[in-house]
Amino acid sequence: MHLCKKNLLLKNYLVILLTLTGLIASAQTTRKYSNEFMNIGVDAAALGMSNAVVSQTADVNSGYWNPAGLVHLEDNEMSLMHSSYFANIANYNYIAYAMPLDNDSALGISLIRFGVDDILDTTQLIDDQGNINYDRISTFSTADYGLTFSFAKKLPLDGLNFGVNAKIIRRIIGDFASSWGFGFDAGIQFEGKNNWKFGLMARDITTTYNAWSIDEEKFEQISGAVDGENQELPESTEITIPKLQFGLSKKWIFHYDYSLLAAANLNMRFAENNDIISTSFASINPALGFEFGYTDLVFLRAGVGNFQNEIQLDDSEQVSFQPNFGVGFKYKGIQIDYAFTDIGDQSAALYSNVFSLKVDFSIFR
Repeated sequence: MHLCKKNLLLKNYLVILLTLTGLIASAQTTRKYSNEFMNIGVDAAALGMSNAVVSQTADVNSGYWNPAGLVHLEDNEMSLMHSSYFANIANYNYIAYAMPLDNDSALGISLIRFGVDDILDTTQLIDDQGNINYDRISTFSTADYGLTFSFAKKLPLDGLNFGVNAKIIRRIIGDFASSWGFGFDAGIQFEGKNNWKFGLMARDITTTYNAWSIDEEKFEQISGAVDGENQELPESTEITIPKLQFGLSKKWIFHYDYSLLAAANLNMRFAENNDIISTSFASINPALGFEFGYTDLVFLRAGVGNFQNEIQLDDSEQVSFQPNFGVGFKYKGIQIDYAFTDIGDQSAALYSNVFSLKVDFSIFR
């Protein structure tokens, strides 16, 4: 019995150690995946369309999807969103506020938190004499924060807008390690003839740089927990490479009361991975989204994205994808949206229920 408890404790030590080591990159290299919580997406309306919104986003959530869309604001707006992942172990929350400065420009601010709370810390469970003391168990949280400041402005060319984001990243792993990061995004939108819209969003255009600070004393306690498993202190810098998103969309109106919006995105990373289109230079992942509306009051949404080439046990490849579904209701400046992601579990991503609320402050005037 004592041996089983000891093995469990050693596993807890290794979990924390691997978390620290895995989250921190080596000094002079870039990683394919870094600050991934900033790529999940916001707003249940957008998630219901599989995030295919870069070209037509035009509200407070544009600060995340494409800051150029903020110029379409007619009044101050606020947005809230909540979703849970991994059987409610992780919580994802988002709040945003945006306001027009004049007829040609707008400002926005948003905050994202992705965290796992109340994780058991058993690194001090066994004292120096080898005794187990459950009073020495504590809890800690690991949380990622993204604070974004957005600015958008109309350009002299009719229908062309641009926007920029300045991002501050804060990542915390209890008392073990924490980091600060900084980066920039830029986006443009263009509305052409016949209601065709185009958008380009460049994320982390200067690369986003994270600098980690590690509690060396706690790291020594963890890394030395298992004989022969001591590890060197990880390097403390992390770089997020740029990503591009190109989108186009078109909206049709039928009999004045009915509308259909169709949109497509091409999401590009400058790294080779399992995306459906992948080369040594870049990988591309498409997304398609649709929104059916009735009198600008009720909305039904559907989308498909996250196309991946998955390696099977027999070394063959099979294409997986993530279908999404959503509904929305808007009345007098208040909009409530719901999205159910990964319908039918067609991809490795876990399904999630997402709820969001958007308020147009014109209802208070």
